[in-house]
Amino acid sequence: MDLELRHLKIIRAVADAGSLTRAATALGLAQPALSAQLKRIERGLGAALFVRGREGVRATALGELVLDRARVVLPAVCELQEEAQRFARQGAAGYRLGGTHGPLLGGLVDRLAGEEPGVPVTTYTSWSETEIAGSVAAGRLDFALVGVCGESPPPEPGRLAWMEVARDPVHVMLAEGHPLALAPRREVELAELAAEAWADVPGDGCFGDCFAAACVRAGFTPACVYEADTASCVHLVQVGRAVGLCRATFPVTPGVVTLPLAGAPLVWRHLLGWHPAARAASRAPAVLDRARAAHAEALARSAGGLGRGRAPGRPVTAQGWPAGPG
Repeated sequence: MDLELRHLKIIRAVADAGSLTRAATALGLAQPALSAQLKRIERGLGAALFVRGREGVRATALGELVLDRARVVLPAVCELQEEAQRFARQGAAGYRLGGTHGPLLGGLVDRLAGEEPGVPVTTYTSWSETEIAGSVAAGRLDFALVGVCGESPPPEPGRLAWMEVARDPVHVMLAEGHPLALAPRREVELAELAAEAWADVPGDGCFGDCFAAACVRAGFTPACVYEADTASCVHLVQVGRAVGLCRATFPVTPGVVTLPLAGAPLVWRHLLGWHPAARAASRAPAVLDRARAAHAEALARSAGGLGRGRAPGRPVTAQGWPAGPG
């Protein structure tokens, strides 16, 4: 006899009730029927699970072993059933979005919620593009909104479909009082920052390696790199402790001036990914259009923020931190 979930439920019910009579009532069975099923289960397992007595039943050593496993397996199966039912209810209509930290995810959520009121939209954020892509590949998320450095391949290239949302040159963030920020200029040579300390956000992509390679090409090696969350990185830039790297969707920030790096030695690509066999795949073109519109809106909004967080008249767009080193 193969052990089934219903057998585990019977064993747990008998143990919880402490008697066959009470267990039969809880299960909606006649006591003789329950006794017969329990005997078949015990024969299949090769030994008794309970000792019967005047005071009821008591689990044997084998019974305790089976009960320990049942108390793990049964809740896990119940959770799986509930998750599958939620997916069946919402998978076709809702949007489960994953993204690295940045304004594009918020802009996409705003557009989806505004254009499809009543349709559920849920989000998950992480510094790890690999984690987010893995969740899409496993069916836990519908879409991944992440970024990669230059022409680097996205995570899960063999399992997910990817389309480019936008491509931004990486910029440098300077304190408002930094000499390079005060000068009337439109870009900064990376070599001019050779003596600076740097602040960046950790991640699992190749951005850190690409940044280090760009510095070597410019003739120097970064002397100090602080890895911290976005708010801490911005603070280090504001107080002049470091300079930072950013991309074209970071909101205008007081005390910070952003300038492009001359020759665009670093490029950041925003990508949308999905599983081609998932039900959500049919909605990918519409989601991609909305993500591109959110990116364009972020750029327009940053251009309209001239004068906030930078010297008046400075022709600079607001930027967004790459999800990964820098």
